[in-house]
Amino acid sequence: MERILERHERFSYAERQLAAHETEQNGSWTLEHAKLKARMEVLQRNQRHCMGQDLENLSLKELQNLEQQLDSALKHTLKKESVHDKALQAQNNILAKKVKEEEEKEKEKVTVQQALQNNSQDSSSMLLPQPMHSLNIRGTCEARSNEREEEGNPSPPHRDSNVLFPPCMIRPS
Repeated sequence: MERILERHERFSYAERQLAAHETEQNGSWTLEHAKLKARMEVLQRNQRHCMGQDLENLSLKELQNLEQQLDSALKHTLKKESVHDKALQAQNNILAKKVKEEEEKEKEKVTVQQALQNNSQDSSSMLLPQPMHSLNIRGTCEARSNEREEEGNPSPPHRDSNVLFPPCMIRPS
C-alpha cells in the first residue's frame, strides 16, 4: 500500500509541475502572439503606405521617411535589374558564339560533303566510257580488214586493246 501511495504522490507532483509549466508557456505564447500581431499590423500599414494608400494621417517627417524608403527601394531594384541584364547579356553573347561556331561547323560539313560528292563523280566518270563522237567505227573496221587481206591474212578482225567496243558492234568480215 505504501508503494502505491508513493507512486500516486510522484505522479501528482509531476502533474502539478507539468500544469505549472503549461500555464507559464501559455502566458509566453499569449505574449508572443500579441507581439507578432502588432508587428503584422505595422507591416500591413507600411505596405499600404508604400502603395500610396492611407497617406492622409502621416506627418511631414513620416512622408519624407517614406519617400526616402521608396527611393532606396527603387535604387536597389534598378541595381539588381542592371546586374541581371549584364548576366543575361553575357549568356546571350556565349550562346551567339556557340551558334556561330555550330553554323561554321555545318558549313564545313556541307563543303566536305560537296567535295566528296565531286570526287566520287569524277572517279565514277573515269570508269564510265567516254562518248565516242568522232569515231567512224565501220570505216575503221573495213580499213583494218582490207589491210589484213592485202597482207594475205584473211583472219577475223583483231581487237585493238586501246578501243573498247561492245560485242554487238563487232561484225565478222
